[in-house]
Amino acid sequence: MIRRLLLENLPLKAAALMLAILLWLFVSSKGQMETSFDVPIEYINIPRGIEISTHVVKSANIVIRGHESILKNIRQGEVRVSVDMSKAKEGEGTFPIKKDDVQLPYVATVVKVEPALVKVTFEKTITKTVGIRPVIIGSPQSGYSVKTIEVKPKDVVIEGAESEVGKVGYLKTEPVDITGVAEDVRQEVELAQSDRNIRAAMHKVDVIIKMTRRER
Repeated sequence: MIRRLLLENLPLKAAALMLAILLWLFVSSKGQMETSFDVPIEYINIPRGIEISTHVVKSANIVIRGHESILKNIRQGEVRVSVDMSKAKEGEGTFPIKKDDVQLPYVATVVKVEPALVKVTFEKTITKTVGIRPVIIGSPQSGYSVKTIEVKPKDVVIEGAESEVGKVGYLKTEPVDITGVAEDVRQEVELAQSDRNIRAAMHKVDVIIKMTRRER
């Protein structure tokens, strides 16, 4: 009985099912759209003892698809791309950027990632002790001059890729302004940010400036 009911008018039922599927696809696709974001690439899980040494690809273009109501709420900073470097070794390596490497804040589909591959060169990590040079700007009060300038500590340990660390002879401080000063100065200042791929063991130092009154 049940079998007869299932098989009865089978072509008509198949056509109705197909029509229902097409209708569902039409309704679900309505309001769908694509958009793209240029997203900074985060290189993660770099093994200890090696560093990224070359100028690598900084960002990827991510094309995502989803309902308009969802995509219009996604902001640039909410899309992230992380590339796993856990298998990296000293030398050059090629690493894929997969759709699974893209993190989205809402349910959407990653359609395309460009580039699909990135080449990265790794070097050995080394440390080095370098001097610190205080940067002084401005002029003291009339009749006064700088007697001595001291920085404590005088040295700092830096760490990074061998080729980058080897180029660094010293680090500078952020400027200390002595405009109109007529007495000794002791100020804690930040070390100036370097555009090289290095890290410093400390970020702040004391700059001590002793003033003297000029003889007339």
